[in-house]
Amino acid sequence: MANTPPHKAPKLMPWAQKCLNWVGRLGHPIVLSTITTSAVVFGIRAIGGLQGLELGVYDQMMRLRPALDPDERILVVGISEADVQSRREWPIQDSTLSEVLEVVLAGNPRAVGLDIFRDVPIGEGHEALLKQIQTNDQVVPVCKISSPDTPGVPPPSGTPETQVGFSDLVVDSGGILRRSLLLALPPEESGAVVDHLCSDPNAQLFSFSLQLALRYLAGEGINPELTPNQEIKLQETVLRRLDPHVGGYHNVEASGYQLLLNFRSARDAVPQVSLSEVLSGQVTPDQIRDRIVLIGATTPQAKDTFYTPYSGGLRDSQKMPGVIVHAQAVSQILSAVLEGRSLIWSWSSFSEGLWLIAWGLGGALFAWYVRRPICFALGAGVLLGGLYGASYLLFLQGGWVPIVPPALVLTLAAGGVVLLDRFNKSDYGKAVYKQMKSLLRLDIEIDTTRLGQQVAEITETEYFNSLQQQARQLRQQRESQSSQGKRVPKKELPRSTTPDPSENMDDYFDNLKREARRLKASDSDKSDSDKPDQKES
Repeated sequence: MANTPPHKAPKLMPWAQKCLNWVGRLGHPIVLSTITTSAVVFGIRAIGGLQGLELGVYDQMMRLRPALDPDERILVVGISEADVQSRREWPIQDSTLSEVLEVVLAGNPRAVGLDIFRDVPIGEGHEALLKQIQTNDQVVPVCKISSPDTPGVPPPSGTPETQVGFSDLVVDSGGILRRSLLLALPPEESGAVVDHLCSDPNAQLFSFSLQLALRYLAGEGINPELTPNQEIKLQETVLRRLDPHVGGYHNVEASGYQLLLNFRSARDAVPQVSLSEVLSGQVTPDQIRDRIVLIGATTPQAKDTFYTPYSGGLRDSQKMPGVIVHAQAVSQILSAVLEGRSLIWSWSSFSEGLWLIAWGLGGALFAWYVRRPICFALGAGVLLGGLYGASYLLFLQGGWVPIVPPALVLTLAAGGVVLLDRFNKSDYGKAVYKQMKSLLRLDIEIDTTRLGQQVAEITETEYFNSLQQQARQLRQQRESQSSQGKRVPKKELPRSTTPDPSENMDDYFDNLKREARRLKASDSDKSDSDKPDQKES
């Protein structure tokens, strides 16, 4: 009896087979869970869905950082509530400011910042105050940039343009101050009632903090340069312009020239004295010499206070006075240039994507090999703690790397592996997985139903019956000649249609017919057995 030759699947090229094997591995729970969760989380993050959480973690890490010692290159003369009540004047009059400036300038500072608007006279002594500002290029008064909604505030009359610095600060939508603005252009449409420097759209304005920092660095022989990317370079330090997608920010308004504000501490970032202490002679010239002196209001009556990343950890005095914020911004520039203190930086989107995938893969591998619930919970806590610890160590070096997105990817990837594993072990999951694996690896199977029909059609043709009759005649002729002692040479038939005549041809054809009937019968039985299953499903 001759057997029906098996149908063989076509062989693929080696490179194609490798690609198919690689695609087939994508169905593994570890790979599938990692890729899926990473793509979903990265997409949500790209549209800003995680920005609030990421900024909250950023603030928390800022609070956890060790506070730096006060920057002795800076001195703040604060107008406190005690000064207002003791002198019984608010706002502080021009004569008082002129007297303070006289004492401070006598101490030979490198720069003096007047963080008080004086576009209009207040009390007596306005002319004397203007003369001190105009004749001393170390003095930097402030202005406020106009906008379509506000007229802004001009600088003191007659102040040279090179001495003016704007005091505008960038506050996030949640009301927290995390950025500083170095350069800005007033908008084309302005609500200014009277044209002034800080409403001129053609004026390139320097910030209050940058003006003071540049004056101090000029005393060290360091002058600003521009890089090919139009970024400010001070000696070897480049002040990288803020990108709209830096760190946890996504599509943030980054107009002008902005930096992330690298605070020194929540309190005591710089030495502070009061207005009364300066006027009473309690502040010696040594405390002023070669320093940057900022004069500004610290009293709540000024309403010049801001929420910062430190505010969430404070019970009282959660807001930081504006003059202290400017002092922190000045200190950031000086520390970066003179001490090599790192500015806050972040990775590229590609590097952040790899960071997410790496933690997601770690969570998926952990879930695949650790099955005990207690060990799983403890291990997951260790992984999340390691993620936070690694990110915090980088933050101490100025690096703002994602924490919330990789934590989500890690958790979801681990959970996805557990769910996929349970799904694959179920009867339904096994059936689906087997089918998907077959499709991915292109396992070509023979359709037995179609094969049975084709064989039956062949055996029922006239050509097939003719071949069977010829084979029978040939066999009878050979038998008769053999009985007479004659030897007849073999006559070969085409190999593709008939076997060698020495075989039992009748048996071969009969077996072929029986095989066709068997295939049809088996397929019919299989169809009948599948009908109840289809009804159940």
